[in-house]
Amino acid sequence: MDIILIPGLWLDASSWNDVIPALEHAGHRVHPLTMPGVGADASSSSEVGIADWVDAAVQAVDAAPGRSVVVGHSGGGNVAWGVADARADRVARVVFVDTVPPPSGSGISEFEVVDGVIPFPGWDFFPEEDVHDIDAETRARTLPLTHSVPARVPTDPIELTDEARYAVPVTLLMGGIDQQEFDGMIGEWGPYEAEYRAIADAEVVRIGSAHWPQFTVPARLAELLIAAIDR
Repeated sequence: MDIILIPGLWLDASSWNDVIPALEHAGHRVHPLTMPGVGADASSSSEVGIADWVDAAVQAVDAAPGRSVVVGHSGGGNVAWGVADARADRVARVVFVDTVPPPSGSGISEFEVVDGVIPFPGWDFFPEEDVHDIDAETRARTLPLTHSVPARVPTDPIELTDEARYAVPVTLLMGGIDQQEFDGMIGEWGPYEAEYRAIADAEVVRIGSAHWPQFTVPARLAELLIAAIDR
């Protein structure tokens, strides 16, 4: 299977490096992506929006010989779902890593814009639930892997138009939430609940990590990805 790996905000293709070997050992062809405008200054990234990120991932799907599994971490989940919307017939499964399928019209989040781009705000910016397993060594090792993202990307609304996306099987690999907990929470999420409930085949699997399992439990993440792909 061809696996398209879409990083979250501030990360590039190298953020998947510790996960890729196990996927390849399982016989899969892996395509980690670096999204347009990541690490670029405002002069060359100011016009880059979420639609450009979706287009880049769609091109990766189109380049594969058959159907692909599309994996999106965090904000990359919006991109992955945009790919499913654009290429429902070419996507075998979408795997969301500690994020959920966005409803049409929603953005990722808001962050401070500095010199026309959005720099990584630092590990201390995030709540404890997101970073509790990222120790000092991991923070120091991964900080150089972070880059600015184009200012428009986090707040651009995702445009979803094809209900065929609901027929694409979905796996949610959630850091600390299992299926039962998720089912109890999703009812409070408004249009996100409606989007999730519309999916014909969706499952939630607990990773047992905080928000960046590719850095803290890459073997576990790879194992769960392989299991989802096998289904």
